[in-house]
Amino acid sequence: MIIIHHMDEILPRLLNSALANRLGVMPAVILTGARQTGKSTLARVSNPERRFLSLDAFDVIDAAQNDPDSLVGGEQPLTLDEVQRAPDLMRAVKLDIDRRRVPGKFLLTGSANLLLMRRVSESLAGRASYLTLWPMTRREQRGLGACGIWDDLVQTQDEEWLNVVADRQAEPEDWRALVRRGGFPDPAIHLGDPEARAIWFDGYVRTYLERDLFTLSSVASLPDFRRLMRAACLRLGQPVNQTELGRDVALPQATVHRYLNLLETSYLLVRLPAYAVNRTKRLIKSPKLYWGDTGLALHISGLNEPGGAYLENLILGDLLAWREARVGQCEILYWRTTGGEEVDFVIETGDALVPIEIKASGQPRLRDTTRLRSFRREYEGRARAGLLLHDGDALEWLAPDVLAAPWWRVV
Repeated sequence: MIIIHHMDEILPRLLNSALANRLGVMPAVILTGARQTGKSTLARVSNPERRFLSLDAFDVIDAAQNDPDSLVGGEQPLTLDEVQRAPDLMRAVKLDIDRRRVPGKFLLTGSANLLLMRRVSESLAGRASYLTLWPMTRREQRGLGACGIWDDLVQTQDEEWLNVVADRQAEPEDWRALVRRGGFPDPAIHLGDPEARAIWFDGYVRTYLERDLFTLSSVASLPDFRRLMRAACLRLGQPVNQTELGRDVALPQATVHRYLNLLETSYLLVRLPAYAVNRTKRLIKSPKLYWGDTGLALHISGLNEPGGAYLENLILGDLLAWREARVGQCEILYWRTTGGEEVDFVIETGDALVPIEIKASGQPRLRDTTRLRSFRREYEGRARAGLLLHDGDALEWLAPDVLAAPWWRVV
């Protein structure tokens, strides 16, 4: 399936199969994600015979506001692009589905999480399946239409992990270069020059601040909002402390809370939940803060070089894309105690927990396994082997229950 054209190369997207499967089952599929992740392109090529209407067009938005029943009526499958611009249109979609339930009748795309938008009163519960298109993974950018080998690891016995990782073809890559590119198709695929990417990111931020943001909510001061964005980008991988964040940017805590919600609603910000099952340790339950796209985050931060938190963010993006495409319950979390023990990511699938630690260094050592092994002791019986992803070449069992692997062999 053609998703993105790059010269003479065709780059597929990971979510294509999941989208096709859900359109074959549900009357409506709602495809959301940040602007410029490729939603419209994916929606167009999923079935070229579908009628395609964008609510960015004035005549379409006018019809959505004044005659929504006529807009969504008819027998032909319909794709409605950027539906967050007309939240009340969802009621007309609901009524049409209730009159005649046909799989795949509606494909709705939006650059905002419709479930978090207060103006959207109709969620299409029981009538729609939701999918999120995250920025392109490393393997999507390489034309593989895939994410990391998380499925292989989850479905394989722990003792086989080393062979599973070793058997997968992978090429080393500088994660810093990948962070700078990010995963938006234009800067990641089409813009190879750093200055050109900077111009693109500048335009993206400006469009978001001056247009998209006002679709979601009014913001009294764009300079204040921009300062908060920068402060959030400088806190990648840290637990969210809204009071401290507000103090740093001279904003009330309530305003910080609202602005963070807006960033999360538009998929620019990711708040990673804490694994909160308490056994013998006191756990920190505040979410950790990451961004949907590393290139955008680095640009807004003003940093010249990405630190280790950006490698974490890069791997989190791959995990989120994997979670979205798979069938079955899965959560991506982190674990941290008040005593300072922390595991960067925890994959929860069913009754199993896979703890993952990220190290930007190239020489993993036995002491780097301490927190993973602490987590395993705390959740003995549920926790699987620990995975230590690093920036070197070594693939080995550092401890009987912790596999060290180069990040690029897994992601």
